[in-house]
Amino acid sequence: MRLRPAGCVLLVMAATMQPAFAWPERPVRVVIPFAPGGGTDATIRIIADAMKGTLGQPLVLDNRPGASTIIGTEIVAKSKPDGYTVLLVTSTFAINPSLQSKMPYDPVKDFAPITLVARTPYVMVVHPSLPVKTVKELVALAKARPGDLTYASVGTGSSTHLATELLVSRSGMKLVHVPYKGSSAALTDLLGGHVSMYLGSMPASLPQARSGKLRALAVTGASRASAAPELPTIAESGAPGYEFTAWYGLFMPAGTPAAIVGRMQSAVRGVVERDDIRRQYAAEGNDGVGSTPEQFAAVVREDIARYAKIVRDAGIRPD
Repeated sequence: MRLRPAGCVLLVMAATMQPAFAWPERPVRVVIPFAPGGGTDATIRIIADAMKGTLGQPLVLDNRPGASTIIGTEIVAKSKPDGYTVLLVTSTFAINPSLQSKMPYDPVKDFAPITLVARTPYVMVVHPSLPVKTVKELVALAKARPGDLTYASVGTGSSTHLATELLVSRSGMKLVHVPYKGSSAALTDLLGGHVSMYLGSMPASLPQARSGKLRALAVTGASRASAAPELPTIAESGAPGYEFTAWYGLFMPAGTPAAIVGRMQSAVRGVVERDDIRRQYAAEGNDGVGSTPEQFAAVVREDIARYAKIVRDAGIRPD
């Protein structure tokens, strides 16, 4: 029997220990199924620069808006699962299954969850002419004047719509829904006194409240927001048990190797947990969070069921 030289044995061992792939070897595309310039863009741009130093390759942002995020989401669902196409989505990802009779993808089976990136509560703002300073007073006024008060949302079936309907169902109020095609239009009409209230994003709504043009009552999260610690939660100020936070998260196509998903998750989480990144997110009204793929998958499954109940109970239908 002929023995192999020790050096040859070591070379064979080294070869078998090498990973089956080297990732990433080129830029990674992040598909954003929203128009450029919104809060979703800001959320990923905050970490994109820091990710280059972690991954060794840049994240290239690719906005693909349309059809309530379905166009961009479908692009990722049908992309090659090689780690070079990533999807950044919001809670709309978990809302759409309840509002779309036919979807070109399965939100659970066609994607590999990577991690949550951030959670964002909304802030309840009302027109100053409304004689209320707390959620409790708002509920009492709405019950005394059923159907008289109106609320804005950024569209039928949007997270702001569902967040308000959840409050309506828990409090027994009767409000009239006025959907808009974006937050700017909703805020403009609220400032003009054409609608009574709005659950808006903090970056857009808080400056208006602090200038006296609107009145902020509370935030929708489970705890007070770092961007506005003076504001109580809706739960503690008039609607016990209420909580609603939207989220941002990352996916890759189903079938992406677990090692690639794991490396991406580790890189994102490491960046999101940095103090400087948390401060930047807080300035935008977001809480930077990280999760395992398994934890994120559980959030998606739970929210699909939760949003389906809100949609069903409120009788929401798409426009």
